[in-house]
Amino acid sequence: MLEKLFRLKEAGTTPKREIVAGCTTFATLSYIIFVQPAILSAAGMDPGAVMTATCITSAFAMVLMAFLANYPIALAPGMGHNVFFTYTVCLTLGVPWQTALGAVFIAGAFFVLLSFVGLREKVMSILPVSFRNAIPAGIGLLIALVGLEWAGLIVHHPATYVTLGNLKSPPVLLSLFGIGIMGVLFALNVRGAILIGILASTVVGLIAGMVTFQGVVSAPPSMAPTFLKLQIPNIFVQPELISIIVVFIFLDLFDTVGTLIGVTQQAGLMTDGKLPKARQALLSDAVATSSGALLGTSTVTSYIESASGISAGGRTGLTNIVTAVLMLLALFFHPIIKMVGAEFAVDDGIPLHPIIAPALIIIGSFMLRNVVHIDWDDITESLPAFLMLLMMPLTFSITEGFAFGFISYSFLKLITGKGKQVHWLIYLFAVLFVIRYVWLTV
Repeated sequence: MLEKLFRLKEAGTTPKREIVAGCTTFATLSYIIFVQPAILSAAGMDPGAVMTATCITSAFAMVLMAFLANYPIALAPGMGHNVFFTYTVCLTLGVPWQTALGAVFIAGAFFVLLSFVGLREKVMSILPVSFRNAIPAGIGLLIALVGLEWAGLIVHHPATYVTLGNLKSPPVLLSLFGIGIMGVLFALNVRGAILIGILASTVVGLIAGMVTFQGVVSAPPSMAPTFLKLQIPNIFVQPELISIIVVFIFLDLFDTVGTLIGVTQQAGLMTDGKLPKARQALLSDAVATSSGALLGTSTVTSYIESASGISAGGRTGLTNIVTAVLMLLALFFHPIIKMVGAEFAVDDGIPLHPIIAPALIIIGSFMLRNVVHIDWDDITESLPAFLMLLMMPLTFSITEGFAFGFISYSFLKLITGKGKQVHWLIYLFAVLFVIRYVWLTV
């Protein structure tokens, strides 16, 4: 049956190898089970419901990818997407989380249509290479900033806005321990370094009396607080939501296409530079995003951590099935999730999550690697890219990073006589962002 479903011999793999690969992938991406409830709960969502929605949606997406494309590419709510959802859309712009879920659903529905007509891959080509590399780097800085605040390493200062926190504080010390453990494990190429670091920090927190033991196994939390609670936004009444939907679309586009290309190349699934079942893979991602919004979680996307399972021998959708089963089993370990996501004393209005914070800092550091591909010798490319990646963390908004990047890029290209290098949609978005700023200041 497995041979018939996944064509294991044709892919040069075995059931045992696929099972090991699936477990490896789960170990490297399972941190999202702990991180997602903590981040979305800051937007007012029920953390237990978010955890259940995250596990079920991720499992559904992986099964979809397995049967539609037969690829070992795992999916789950994307890091960066969840931070944008909570800190930009909900907390900064004041959009209710129900409406934000509606925006995610629209982005997913849009991608379902694009996947059917095969245009999704082409849409990405309108963006300059500098933007494609600046965006993940800027999001990485924003994620790391959230991690530093949750760790208590960065706190508010009335004169300089931010300053170093109290390094003698128990939550800060626990965060530093977590960063150290994860850093060492990554340096030693240990699989599941983030998951091991999170669990090690939890054990230390328990021993030190900083974390309260709440059990190990329980029934999965109810999804009722988030299930079908999304509200489809009326963009004619609230036109400012258009830019939010556009950013959701672009973020999902970059993550998915970039991850698919990188991971499938490593797995040897590319044929003459093309992915044979790209449309099915993209459709799986798009359907999962809309489904996740219905259940109550932010944008679902392909995970670069799938590369760990591929390096362990995974070559077919059976790897995904194994990872999906483990995601569903994780539902019954909600007490551990609650311990890991325990909220410590609030510092200047920012809750501390010293067990999860190190994971955000480490993940953010990985996302900076793309800056080496920016053409720093061309000011018309480098300055917009720099403004884009810098404004994201400093304004706590991915949208503002997009705006400064699009506007400055269009302006510099026009002034230097390179306007024909820019796609007309870039100019359109730049004008819309300018109008948005003018409208907001009226």
